[in-house]
Amino acid sequence: MSSGNGMAGIDLASIKTIDGLDVAGKIVLVRADLNVPVEAGAVADATRIERVLPTIETLRDGGAKVVLMSHFGRPKGERTPETSLKPVAAKLTELLGADVLFLDDCIGPDVEAGLASLEDGDVALLENLRYHAGETKNDLAFANQLAKLGDIYVDDAFSCSHRAHASVEAIARLMPAYAGMAMMAEINALSAALEAPKRPVMAVVGGAKVSTKIEVLTNLAQRMDMIVVGGGMANTFLYADGIDVGKSLCEPDFVDTVKEIAEKAKASGCEIVLPVDVVVADSLAEGVETSVCGVDEIPSDALALDQGPASVAMLTEKLKAAQTILWNGPLGAFEIAPFGEATFALAKEAGDRSKAETLISVAGGGDTVRALNMAGAAGDFTYISTAGGAFLEWLAGKQLPGVAILAGDATPPQTAVA
Repeated sequence: MSSGNGMAGIDLASIKTIDGLDVAGKIVLVRADLNVPVEAGAVADATRIERVLPTIETLRDGGAKVVLMSHFGRPKGERTPETSLKPVAAKLTELLGADVLFLDDCIGPDVEAGLASLEDGDVALLENLRYHAGETKNDLAFANQLAKLGDIYVDDAFSCSHRAHASVEAIARLMPAYAGMAMMAEINALSAALEAPKRPVMAVVGGAKVSTKIEVLTNLAQRMDMIVVGGGMANTFLYADGIDVGKSLCEPDFVDTVKEIAEKAKASGCEIVLPVDVVVADSLAEGVETSVCGVDEIPSDALALDQGPASVAMLTEKLKAAQTILWNGPLGAFEIAPFGEATFALAKEAGDRSKAETLISVAGGGDTVRALNMAGAAGDFTYISTAGGAFLEWLAGKQLPGVAILAGDATPPQTAVA
């Protein structure tokens, strides 16, 4: 269990978990993130479904009737086969080795009748919450209709916790609310890396544009011991230092922002680590000719597309001193060979040390997870977050409504439905 205040003043220690919770004979509504890729009517990547299985199994073992709810895509109020959770029910049935009752709505008398047929230990899946406008509006009346279906609410969808939606925020005001196991794993991992990390702590923040990660960089500059800036963002930092980055991706309009971030870092004793050499090419494409040069020697017609071997050696050396690494964003254009070499080398190093238990490594964000998988290092990291937006908002020090409500006053208001 996390202790103390974290994430914009929330007392994470006050979050109730399902550990030891008496659920026998009760209907437990579980908010999961089952928004998974579906191709040709079948689930193509079951990672998010797998993350919620421990919570489902724990509740089943305790004799609960488990009712899963999730959004799926952005149906904009229209029902289409492409936005139905039906394929997810089939995948859940396969993974659980037990029939999952699929209901073709998430509120109303038909759903209530369907749930009345559940035995202890059974699992049901409700249809896409976003078929109702009340979900994204955080509508209390819609939340009331959901709350009516069960006795206990469990949120196991950290990746949705940055959205104040009815099945995430409003419902937790109406019934006893608890955090699921995946939710707690995420909160504890991020707390370990951000709120009270083993120091020195290194953050790797990469990606194309500084403009998309200003709040993240500003918050981390005041919390980390060092920030490794990667990707196109590094070019803007170099440019702010008066370095000509040629035709490289760069945001000259954000020079003042970069300087402010650097000032905050300096005041907090956080070192900003920029590349010393780069891999350059005329264009970002497979099979182009590449060369390595110092950052102050980038040809005027070239693009810097990855950090060079001297930078990798420097980062590996700095990582040796670190006890915690928090990673969001690649060091280069890793999707196209050979511009992933720096990212892969640092990822392998972090993975090896994590495996040897001399480093706590936490990573998140779609590109990051993909890069770590390509490096073959993802399995060795201490924790990989499947959340995108929620992970970034936590890194930026913002309060996540779905986490805040779980840590708040759990007594149901007078509008609760018996």
